Amino acid sequence: MANSYSQTATTIKRWLKGQWMVQHVPFVLFLALLAVLYIANGHYTDSTERSIAKKQKELKQLQYQYKTQAAELMYRTKESALVTEAAKQGLLPLQSPPATLKPNP
Repeated sequence: MANSYSQTATTIKRWLKGQWMVQHVPFVLFLALLAVLYIANGHYTDSTERSIAKKQKELKQLQYQYKTQAAELMYRTKESALVTEAAKQGLLPLQSPPATLKPNP
């Protein structure tokens, strides 16, 4: 029992004197480097997630804009919409079918 107490006391003295830290400085520096890399990776992930969310929002807006313009184009190319626009400019739809030209033999 006295021997284990003596070993524990010796270990504590080594810790207090810093002998253990001096012997394990490379390992402690390695752990510190890992901690810095872990924190940097977390910041990079947050930044990437914000960027992805921003791009998704922009994509949704572009999709809405595309759908709106496609619907407007479909409406403007309907015959009734074309007749209305042509009437505003003074053009009237034909009452008779268009004349066909036949070549002379």
